Amino acid sequence: MNTPALAGALPARICAIVRAQAARTPHSPALHQAGRSCSYAELAMQVDAHAALLRQLGVRAGDRVMVIGENCVAQVALIFAAAELDAWIVNVNARLSHAEVATIRQHSGARRVLYLVADSAEAGMHAKRDAAAAIGGMAGLSAGPLNQQCSAEPVEPGNGQVAALIYTTGTTGQPKGVMLTHRNLLFIAAVSSTLRGLAPQDRAYGVLPISHVYGLASVMLGTLYAGACLYLSPRFSSAAMLRAISEDKLTILQGVPAMYARLVELTAPLPAPLASTLRFIYAGGSPLDPNLKQQVEQLLGLPLHNGYGMTESAPTISQTRLDAPRADTSVGTAIPGVEVRIVDAGGAGVNLGDTGELWVRGPNVMRGYYRDPAQTAATMRPGGWLNTGDMARQDSDGALFIVGRTKELIIRSGFNVYPLEVETVLNAHPGVIQSAVVGRNVGAGNEEVVAFVEADCGNPPGPQELHHYLAERLSAYKCPSEIVIMAALPAAATGKILKGQLKALAQSMPPNEVTQNDTTGDT
Repeated sequence: MNTPALAGALPARICAIVRAQAARTPHSPALHQAGRSCSYAELAMQVDAHAALLRQLGVRAGDRVMVIGENCVAQVALIFAAAELDAWIVNVNARLSHAEVATIRQHSGARRVLYLVADSAEAGMHAKRDAAAAIGGMAGLSAGPLNQQCSAEPVEPGNGQVAALIYTTGTTGQPKGVMLTHRNLLFIAAVSSTLRGLAPQDRAYGVLPISHVYGLASVMLGTLYAGACLYLSPRFSSAAMLRAISEDKLTILQGVPAMYARLVELTAPLPAPLASTLRFIYAGGSPLDPNLKQQVEQLLGLPLHNGYGMTESAPTISQTRLDAPRADTSVGTAIPGVEVRIVDAGGAGVNLGDTGELWVRGPNVMRGYYRDPAQTAATMRPGGWLNTGDMARQDSDGALFIVGRTKELIIRSGFNVYPLEVETVLNAHPGVIQSAVVGRNVGAGNEEVVAFVEADCGNPPGPQELHHYLAERLSAYKCPSEIVIMAALPAAATGKILKGQLKALAQSMPPNEVTQNDTTGDT
């Protein structure tokens, strides 16, 4: 891949993706939703219609446009329409709480808030609560009042202009608006589609929320950049994904490990690989454990590729290669055009194979956090390096292994415990679907290790069984003081486990008194 040439040829705005494909193959399917297809020419007309609507609603260049909904054709059209106007799109998943939505609306200073009520009951509830009005001529779309206090941001002619404002809580618990430019998103779309070998005849599954950077950049933009077709689904269910694989003849499947775990659970026991037209399957968004990787590969008869990224890097940093699948759970090598460094606490490089903090640099690195120069300065390093906050090591072949997050480090009796190491061992137990390990403060700079486990309902292990299992495989200081069995771990719409909630729960429980809990998470 000639990365400099690719980066230099990127257009100024993401909406050029639709324009190019509509000119090249107007009748090819771009999107598919609920049994209906939308060609590239039809998508271009949808973009025009929604751009005209935004102008009628008073949206100007540099304004923020907040869209509350779930994956649908209108959401895709609005993303490109906002780009046509040089407005910033602020995609918000309708499944967020009213308080979370209100916080994002206030911080972003959105000029208008639009609600995709046709494809999301939750968006309808937000619209009703916010007294939004239906828009004539646009079925299933409502708009909130014009924010007269909104100030437009400066507009840049090149692709360094901000395209999307994506909110993430990270490990701080406070939402931060990540400013991603057209260049950030276009670079990932181009590189991602190239590394996956995407072609116009491909059919990709679009269930990862487009409100999240993984679903926006790698899945949606990457698929359309290649002229392929994206099969939109507003939310995940293992049964729906299984039907899509079979009936829609999917060729590309991208998801988070929790999605694949649900699929394995649904289809077990399966004596032979599932017959399908899939040619590429990929996991990202959270750590992949070896046991799940093996189960998915047996189920689908393909290597499960792995990768790593974050919102601040739009998102992809590394991934395994199509022509070189790996048997381990490495997140692969840095994608073309992206540099990585592994450093110690002082910012000096560590020896090859040693663990350190991962820094990255490239065309995918964010502009910064909106209206938060302090957080931006705390994350960015001189020379354009982004401090990921993750601990990693690198093999001699360049493969990266993520050890854990710096801020999730548990200090137990003076020893360092990285939750990911404990979770990897727990997830290898046949009765565990997924797990999350957090620290609980017990005073004097000391923490206990607490593990939350989502068990296989058909073969649920008890806490004592898991305690014995871990004791045989981990050092004593790494073994949890407490194991809490849950029907489901609390998760965001992306499938990412909400560790902040679990840490608060662990802190509220009397130490060593509760070992089983029937609380269910919101999945």
